[in-house]
Amino acid sequence: MKNFVGACQRDTDTLLGRPPRRSRVPYADLHVHTTASDGALELDDVPDAARRADVAAVALTDHDTVHPGLGRPLTTRDGVELVRGIELRVETDDERVDILGYGVRETDALRDELDRIQRDRIQRGRRIVAAVEAELGVSLDVTVEEGFGRPHVARAVVAHPDTDYDDVASVFADLIGDGGPCYVARDVTDFETGRRLLADASGAVGLAHPLRYDDPAAALEHCERLDAVERHYPYDRPVGTDPDDHDGGVELVEDAIERYDLLALGGSDAHGDTLGTAGVERGEYRRLRRRIER
Repeated sequence: MKNFVGACQRDTDTLLGRPPRRSRVPYADLHVHTTASDGALELDDVPDAARRADVAAVALTDHDTVHPGLGRPLTTRDGVELVRGIELRVETDDERVDILGYGVRETDALRDELDRIQRDRIQRGRRIVAAVEAELGVSLDVTVEEGFGRPHVARAVVAHPDTDYDDVASVFADLIGDGGPCYVARDVTDFETGRRLLADASGAVGLAHPLRYDDPAAALEHCERLDAVERHYPYDRPVGTDPDDHDGGVELVEDAIERYDLLALGGSDAHGDTLGTAGVERGEYRRLRRRIER
């Protein structure tokens, strides 16, 4: 699955060394990662980052975990509304995709599955670290714990004085990206189980970054059983804005939104501290918020 090699490309300003392009300021950034998984932002830093971006609402969608610092599906901190969310990797018949839960209320069933996933993440993380250390002949200064992911390994490689890597994208490309010499596969939840768990726990469930997958059309077919899709995201095969740009996938995504009556959501997928490079306007956020408040 070649498109997941670019997992760290989500935070374009950090990983590509240039400021992200931004055509408008969204009201809400609905795809943000924190230190609860592989992001750089602490929870207390999110409101300041949102204000810098002139964003009024932020969904915290850490990988395979619900942020432990958020006690409710919707929380206001320092004037910024925070949505308790999650990004869950799931297995379909075609490939692995990511689905997003918005406004999560933890259930026993979801907690049990997330605990299983985190145990697998820790085992996988230890194997990746060992493989990279053997490949490069170094000892990495990392602690493999809940929320650990490949970006932690990549950052440790870049920070190590005895390696030649100066950006995490190169570490992914050379070592730990899908198919790389130090790559270790994860044991992920099947699509229907993941969808059901999030549907039972969340106000809405959506497909993340639909054009990043090897077969976007097949991925979008799964939206028949979802509530939303990311219409707005700033990196790696984004949907685009020109309806006549068929290669940009606009028509494909817009057709899915209309056919399945989906919320058209989105966000920056930030793993650093720059928010608001993509997101939704106030009206679409209010539609989502009403679903969460039911």
